Amino acid sequence: MKLIFALSLMLSVSGMLNAQVQIIAHRGASYLAPENTVAAARLAWELDADAVEVDIYLTSDNKIMCLHDANTKRTTGADYPIKETSSRVLRKLDAGSFKDEKYRGEKIPFLKEVIRTVPPGKELVIELKCGSEVLPFLRKEINRYGKNKRFVFICFDFQTITDTRKMFPENPSYWLCSNRELLNTNLPLVSQAGLQGVSLSYNIISEEVAEKVRSLDLELFTWTVDNPDEAERLISLSVKGITTNRPGWLRDQISLP
Repeated sequence: MKLIFALSLMLSVSGMLNAQVQIIAHRGASYLAPENTVAAARLAWELDADAVEVDIYLTSDNKIMCLHDANTKRTTGADYPIKETSSRVLRKLDAGSFKDEKYRGEKIPFLKEVIRTVPPGKELVIELKCGSEVLPFLRKEINRYGKNKRFVFICFDFQTITDTRKMFPENPSYWLCSNRELLNTNLPLVSQAGLQGVSLSYNIISEEVAEKVRSLDLELFTWTVDNPDEAERLISLSVKGITTNRPGWLRDQISLP
């Protein structure tokens, strides 16, 4: 009887954890569609992602565009540094065919185009790849196009995410980290900066790390997880959200509701 009760309790706890964890589409549904494009965002929503994560840069003409790298070479074949190039030039590039010929002609999107795709009840996770100079322009974009939409901000640079939290006090902000030593140094500063928590590379998350985060009353997110066994391990450590390239597939594999 005790064994049955224990198993029942474990299943109940597992179910509660699964119900709470978010599935966040990394650069959209980037396993299937070209990353950081409107097509990838729309596909992620179709696959029932709870949130879509995109990366942003500020162009030379102060437009916010979605791209992971500091230049366009990997995803377009043409080598333009984002911060030194106007949006007019960047919009002429093909950001889709590197993934699949059916996406030929897909453009590097303006952030506002991705914002428009966000359905009610879903979140857009914005990773700042540039510095705090983008914040005034980001504020204008969100005020103009983000009414009644939910936004979360993440960044590796501690000063930039701290500045972002001050600019957007109504929105959650998380510090990104993939280095254990840096995490140990900065973790006590996260709550002092008013941040809601951290988003960590899955391979530095241990039971000890998860406990440290919880002890500071911070939330824990993780990236980039495409392995169901690894996802289950992280769920057991009470991560709040898992960023993945395969949102629909991973949800099915770990039997999330």
